[in-house]
Amino acid sequence: MLYFITGNEKKFLEVKLMLPEIEQLHIDLPEIQSTDGREIVEAKLREASNHHEGEFIVEDTGLYLKGLNGLPGPFIKWFLDKLGTEGVYKLAEKIGIFEAEAKTVVGYLDKNKEMYFFEGIIVGDLVPPRGEKIFGWDPIFKPKGDDRTFSEMSREQKNEISHRMLAIGKLKEFLTNK
Repeated sequence: MLYFITGNEKKFLEVKLMLPEIEQLHIDLPEIQSTDGREIVEAKLREASNHHEGEFIVEDTGLYLKGLNGLPGPFIKWFLDKLGTEGVYKLAEKIGIFEAEAKTVVGYLDKNKEMYFFEGIIVGDLVPPRGEKIFGWDPIFKPKGDDRTFSEMSREQKNEISHRMLAIGKLKEFLTNK
């Protein structure tokens, strides 16, 4: 049985679309402070292995603004909490650089306690908030080559191109060929 350790139901449901056999496991894992998503995921995997046997995944997702040298990155949750999507957009506007990367790092721990990492990155631009706010910074992130923000897409459309689904797709391919 493969578990996804997350307390975020929306993330779990997104991943379950690609990995229908996955089950959610609630373990409140401490998160180290780092601007490196892989470092965060590795620490989560180590900590989770102290609480659960078997195969599982954890992930970290961040929004990396070019004009802020990659910040907020993994700290986006706190930026949104204090500034909201409008405030994060206004940061980019003040700097005059709107390019950003949406990045997810998925970590997989197998039954032998071997760690594997899978990354999905989507390059895009920040725009004034558009669409319904269902998921984090989706209203301000517009992938390159698309006229819509993630919030303006259907869930299916977003999942076809999202950073999380790219990382999960790499994990799924790995598990299939393992």
